[in-house]
Amino acid sequence: MNEQFLLVDKEATWTSNDVVAFLRGRFKKETKIKNLKVGHAGTLDPFATGLLIVGVGKEATRKLDEFKNLDKTYEATLKLGEISTTQDPEGEIIKTNFEAEITLEQVQNVLNNFLGHQKQIPPMHSAKKVNGQRLYELARQGIEVERQANDIEIYEIKLIEYEYPKLKIEIKCSTGTYIRQLAQDIGEALGCGAYCLELRRTQIGEYQVENAKKVKEV
Repeated sequence: MNEQFLLVDKEATWTSNDVVAFLRGRFKKETKIKNLKVGHAGTLDPFATGLLIVGVGKEATRKLDEFKNLDKTYEATLKLGEISTTQDPEGEIIKTNFEAEITLEQVQNVLNNFLGHQKQIPPMHSAKKVNGQRLYELARQGIEVERQANDIEIYEIKLIEYEYPKLKIEIKCSTGTYIRQLAQDIGEALGCGAYCLELRRTQIGEYQVENAKKVKEV
């Protein structure tokens, strides 16, 4: 078969590996290649949707690293006034009992403070490896370890919609940026707490989700 890259619009509840496994099974049946190589160029959380670049074939999977360092664009909806143990809807949700009114001006000022080069500590509930173990595996055991901060850059944060307690933003950022961590940090800066309620990756480099297909339509 021809080596190829596929743009997949991942749906919620699917893991990135679920997408790879589904496509590997499908293409194995079509090509009769038992050891067919299939991989992806950057994990999306199960609750997240959006663009996933998948490589099919030995040479294509070898080139996936070329996509991993590209800049990303996301749309995120934050839930203010609550925090999550996993920074997303899948964790334990805890109300912060915050009662003060947060104005649009306050929100915009806080968002502006997150622009530019900065250090970001990866969340425990992430696929990043420390000493050979994925952080989320340790987190599930109740173990928290020291993590080294990543150098990231946030090029733009655009406020799309705000009606307390929901805040929808668009983020253009460098690779290695954890949007769930950013959501939590924004909540802390506002003084009310927050977690990432919805997350959608809309662009990787020049590749856009508008040109992607649902996994079962590929």
